[in-house]
Amino acid sequence: MKLKVLPPTLRKNNRYLTVEIKVMCPITKDDLVSIIWDACIRFQGELNTANFNLWVMKFFEIEKTEDYFQYKAIIRCQRGFVDDVRSSLALANRYNGDRIAITTIGLSGTIKSSQKYI
Repeated sequence: MKLKVLPPTLRKNNRYLTVEIKVMCPITKDDLVSIIWDACIRFQGELNTANFNLWVMKFFEIEKTEDYFQYKAIIRCQRGFVDDVRSSLALANRYNGDRIAITTIGLSGTIKSSQKYI
């Protein structure tokens, strides 16, 4: 039996955040996922975070300097919760004892248009 595809009127509307991550130690995509979830759960709680529909779509290593590693990523969240996700990410400042800074550099309705910020 073949599954039916939801029509566009019944799908959740998503927004794509392009974020810049500066961290003192190297991280992977899985590390970024745990950083994002921990930050959102600490600030918003489990009930609100479950509504965010968070997902890391793409993860890029941009630059490696003497002081820090710089990454960029595209994060999917549900429309209407963008401000909550942005505020939670801004409050993340530590990962395994090292400093980390996550800033939002772009917001878009599609992945393709969010890649112009990378």
